[in-house]
Formats: sequence, C-alpha cells, structure tokens
Amino acid sequence: MEQEHKRRVRYKGTHPHSYREKYKELNPEKYQDDVEKIIKSGKTPAGMHRSIMVQEILDVLQIRPGQVGLDATLGYGGHTRKMLEQLQGQGHMYATDVDPIESEKTKKRLADAGYGPEILTIRRMNFANLDQVAPGEKFDFVLADLGVSSMQIDNPERGFTFKYDGPLDLRLDPSTGESAAQRLAQLDQEEIACMLVENADEPYADRIARTIWRARKKGIAIETTKQLAALVEQALDFLPANERKEAVKKSCQRTFQALRIDVNSEFEVLYAFLEKLPGVLKPGGRAAILTFHSGEDRLVKKAFQQGLRTGVYTDIAQEVTRPSAEECFQNPRARSTKLRWAVRGEE
Repeated sequence: MEQEHKRRVRYKGTHPHSYREKYKELNPEKYQDDVEKIIKSGKTPAGMHRSIMVQEILDVLQIRPGQVGLDATLGYGGHTRKMLEQLQGQGHMYATDVDPIESEKTKKRLADAGYGPEILTIRRMNFANLDQVAPGEKFDFVLADLGVSSMQIDNPERGFTFKYDGPLDLRLDPSTGESAAQRLAQLDQEEIACMLVENADEPYADRIARTIWRARKKGIAIETTKQLAALVEQALDFLPANERKEAVKKSCQRTFQALRIDVNSEFEVLYAFLEKLPGVLKPGGRAAILTFHSGEDRLVKKAFQQGLRTGVYTDIAQEVTRPSAEECFQNPRARSTKLRWAVRGEE
C-alpha cells in the first residue's frame, strides 16, 4: 500500500508558536540565514544547542594533534567538533551520551562533517561509567558539560520545559527509569520539600510541596508540565502582584531542575564521574567541567581540592571561570555557567 504523502507543517505568519512548526529552526544546516538572525537577536534556535565557553575550554585542555580525548556529554556535538578540529585528523575522540534520540542525530551530523569512526567513537552510556568507555585507554583530555541541551529543553514532548504543555517526563533517556510524574506521585510532602531545597535551593520549597501534596490528596494526578507549573503558581499566590510573575518563573525553573536531578540521579552520577576521573587520565592529562548550579559546582570544587591535597592532581582552578558578558548576551542560557579544571599528577 502506497504511503500517503504528508506536507511539512508550516506556520502562518512569521512567528511560529508550536515547536513542530519551527521547521527552519529545526533544520539549521538548511536555513543558515534564518538561524543566524535568531542567534544575533540573543536567542537559541529551537532544536539547536549553542556550545558554551568554547575558547575557554580549548585554552584549558590544550589539545594537540595525536592525542586521545573524551567528551563525556556529547549533546549537540558542538564542543566535540571543536576538539576534533584541534586534533587535525590525528589521534582519536570518544564521546558518551545517554540520550538515544539526540545522540543519533549528533552522530549523523558529525559524520556528515567528516568525523567518522576512524576519528570519533560515540557510545550511548552514562558518563558515570567513563572507565568503561575505552577499557585500557587513558585520555589526554576530558570534558564534561553538565547542562541539559537546548534540544531537550525546547522539545515539549521531553517534559523539560514549563513554557509549553507536555508530559511531565524529564528523563535524559526516556526509554528507561521512572518519569518525573511517576516519581512525584511516590514522594510525600516532606520528601518533595527536601528535594526542592537540596537540588535547587528553592526558597518556597515548603509551600510548593504542601500545594502539590494537597492536590494529590484530592486525587489530582500531576502528569503534565503545565499542571505542575500551575501548582507552583498557586503556591506563590500570597506574593504581591508586582513580584509574583518573576517569582513564579524562577520557582518553576528551580522546581523542574530539582525534579530533573532527582529523576536522572544526577548528583550520584556526578559523584561516580569525579571518583573515576583521575583513573582515566594520563599523567599530565587535563579535565574541564562546566556546571550550571551551585550544587554541582560544590561537588566539583571539593573533588578537585581533595585531589590536589592528595597529589592526584598537580594543579586545579582556584577560581571559577565564567562566560563573558558578550556570550551571555548572545546566549542567555550561558549565564549560570561555571568552568573548573584540573591537571592529573604522576601515577
């Protein structure tokens, strides 16, 4: 039976509202002029991720042709591609990502750019298992970007954004584990409040937890992003009207962040990564880590300081490096970024 041809969804006018209608933004290679206009306006095109602090990372890693490196968080592949350029066709790059949807797109994107299996190996696995990426191999440089990719945030089907309605999922790998909706249904009021404080420093954690708990006691299933956002807004209805809108926006961001961290066990994964990191670096090997909130940065800072005291690392960043004001203007999602680095000592 001949399959019915379906026309591409186009939007009326010049400003699409639906994610699926943004066919130009979702095809950046084909519509480069349109994408460049969006970027110049200080926005990130839908379905596209803009790599943060690229030059600062390259300065830290000091990549040379012939070296072997690991991008522990492949994502859109922007950092990976820049590191591959530094290798100049010599050496090898490994990369990992748990996202089965985006990693395949990135693999094709990099292959089309000339980076095939002879220079790049991509493994779909959690970066907590970095010691299993290339058993017996040690790396000259390792990068971990702990941020969620814009492709995941922008797609309402993934449940990472409260701006559009979609399933409350938040899993980096939607093929395994519990969704955020399932997780939220299991936690009691005190556990929800603790999660919001520990994972996001949410100042209204108790009020939000109480509102969620009361909704559940009434038999209301919290299954979509808009349902959760509405409950956060309801919890903050005591605030003055002129303060409420911005406060609700920030609390929604923190609530979704806290749930995402919990669902994906992000702190546990980071602990494992930091513990195994020295063991996969060559003597003199360099590591760079981008963090996006205080909890992550504290863990990285403590691990690097401990490593310096014990001689595992010979040098570490004494202060964080932040993106420039210009980069923050061009890419607002870079504002909370912090970069730390460490150099492996002799074994």
